[in-house]
Amino acid sequence: MTALTQAAVSVAEPTLPANEILEGTGDAPFSPLESRHHQRFPKLTEQEVERMRRFGEIREYPAQTMMFEIGQPGPGLFVILSGRVRIISRDGLGHSTIIIEQGPFEFAAEVAQLSGKPSLADGLTLEPVTALLLPPHQLRALLVAEAELGERIMRALILRRVGLLERGRGLVLVGGEANNKLHALQSFLRRNAYPHTIMEAETDPDIVDLLSRISVRPSDFPLVICPDGNVLRAPDEGQLASHLGLLPEFDPGHVYDVVVVGAGPAGLAASVYAASEGLSVAVFDCRAPGGQAGASSRIENYLGFPTGISGQALAGRAFVQAQKFGAHVAIPLAIKTLHCDRTPIELELDDGRCIATQTVVIASGAVYRRPQISQLCRFEGRGVYYWASPVEAKLCRDEEVILVGGGNSAGQAAVFLAAHTAKVHVLIRAPSLEASMSRYLIERLAALPNVELHPYSEIAGLDGDEHGLASVEVRTRRAGKEASTTMPVRHVFLFIGADPNTSWLRDCAVKIDEKGFVPTGLDAAADGQIPAFALETSVKGVFAIGDVRSGSVKRVAAAVGEGAAVVAQIHAFLAQHRAAIAAAR
Repeated sequence: MTALTQAAVSVAEPTLPANEILEGTGDAPFSPLESRHHQRFPKLTEQEVERMRRFGEIREYPAQTMMFEIGQPGPGLFVILSGRVRIISRDGLGHSTIIIEQGPFEFAAEVAQLSGKPSLADGLTLEPVTALLLPPHQLRALLVAEAELGERIMRALILRRVGLLERGRGLVLVGGEANNKLHALQSFLRRNAYPHTIMEAETDPDIVDLLSRISVRPSDFPLVICPDGNVLRAPDEGQLASHLGLLPEFDPGHVYDVVVVGAGPAGLAASVYAASEGLSVAVFDCRAPGGQAGASSRIENYLGFPTGISGQALAGRAFVQAQKFGAHVAIPLAIKTLHCDRTPIELELDDGRCIATQTVVIASGAVYRRPQISQLCRFEGRGVYYWASPVEAKLCRDEEVILVGGGNSAGQAAVFLAAHTAKVHVLIRAPSLEASMSRYLIERLAALPNVELHPYSEIAGLDGDEHGLASVEVRTRRAGKEASTTMPVRHVFLFIGADPNTSWLRDCAVKIDEKGFVPTGLDAAADGQIPAFALETSVKGVFAIGDVRSGSVKRVAAAVGEGAAVVAQIHAFLAQHRAAIAAAR
C-alpha cells in the first residue's frame, strides 16, 4: 500500500441508487432526504435522554477533538448533552463535506455503530462537549427495550447511511469500465451499502494528474483510494473488506448457539428470529446480503409490498434487523468445510480459523449456472453478467443487450433493463414463456416495445476486443432447421438458473442428494436413523433451509418462512441437548 497525497479534484457522480439500498420499494424513489431532515436528525426530549442514561456513560471531550473518525471502529452512539459537534464526510482525494453541526439533545451515529464497525464520518468537537456514549451492545439493548424511541433512532441511522451513499464519499475506485475487477468491487460495495465513487483512470484529467505522482502498473488497476489516503492495488473483495474493517473479530473460546451459513432471505430470516429470541448467532456469506434475491431488480409477489420491492432493499432491511438484535455478521467470509464430527460442531473458514457452535443452519442457497460457452470466463464482468443492477444498467445505457433465460428472475431483469437500454433481446430455448414465467411478467414484456423474444434460441459463441465483449453468435433451431446470426452486442445477461451451493459440505457427513441439494426430515434418514426435526439434516444439530434444501419451494416467501420455522426447531434441539447433559451428570 502507498500513502497517496491528498488533493482536491472533481469527483464523478456516485453511481449508487441510495434509495434502493435500504429504503426503496422498487417503484419511484422515496421522498428526497431534504424533506426527511427531521427524521435523519431528530431532536430528543429531556425525558427521552433521561431514559437513555441507563444504557450509557458520560464522556467529556475538549474542543477540536475527534470523537470518532473515518476508518476507526465506531465507539457507539453519542447523545450530546452540551457543546457542538461537526459531522464531516471525506474521501481519499481530499474532498470533505460538512454533513451537519449537532448540539444538545441530538445524537451522532449511523448504522455502522450497531455493530462497532468503522465509522464512515468524522465527528469533530467545535467546543468542549459532554456526551452520553452508548456502546454498540447497549445501543442494541436500547433499540429493543425502548420500542418507540428505538424506532425513531433506527430510522435516523438508516437514513444517515442513505445520505452517505447518495453523496458518494468514502472510497474512490479508479479504473476503466472494461475492468472486470472494478465491476466486481463496485457490485460488492453497492450490495453491501458502502459509499464509494467511480473515477476513470484514462479520461478524468484530475485523476491522470494524480496518478502521475505515484508508481502504477496496468496490473495495479483497479486502484482503491481510501479516506485515510492509503491505496489498495487490485484488491479482491476479501482484501478490501478486511482493510475496511468490515469483518468482525471472533472470540476463539466462544461457542455460538447457532451459525448460519448464507445471508440470503432464508439465512437472514433465521438470523433475525434466532437473535431476537436471545440466541447467540453468527452469520457468514461469501459475497453480500440477499443471495440471488438480493440481485433482483424488483420482487412483486412478496406479501406486504403491493408495489414491489427491490431485492437489495429487502436484503438491506433484513441485514440491519439482524445487526439490531446482535447477530455477528461476517461478509464476505466463506466457509471452507464443516466439521460435524466434532463436539461442539466447528466450521473452518477460508482463512483457517474455526468457529464453534451448538447448531448449524445451512442456508447457502445456489450458485449461478454457467453455460458451456467458449470464452465465457474471459468476458465475465467485461460484458457477461449474472444479475442486472443499476451498476450494469449504467454500463449498457442506450445500447442493445441480450438476456438469456425464461424464468421470473429473467423477466424482472428484462423489464428493468428495458427502461435503460435501446433494446433487450430475450433468448429462450423453449417455444414460449408460458411454462416458465408468471403471467403478469409475460404480459408486461409483451407490452414493452423494446423487448424482443427469440424462441428456440441460444448463444453459440462470444467474441471480443480490447474493451471486452464485442459480438455474440446466436443459434436458432426451429422445425429441424438450424440458423446462426452474429449480433454486435456488448452486454449479455445470463439468467439460466442456479445449482445448489453445497461444495463446502463434500468432506462432512451431511447427506447430499444426486442433484446436490440437502435432504431434511424423513428424506435425510440414513442407517435407520430419522432426524428428529423436519428441517434437520442427516447430522444432528445441522439444519438446512431455503433454496439449498431438497424439496424446498424456490420462492422468497418460502425461504423466509423456513428461516422462522427452523429457529423453533433449534430451540427444541438445544433444550434436548441441555437435558441430555444434565441427565449425564
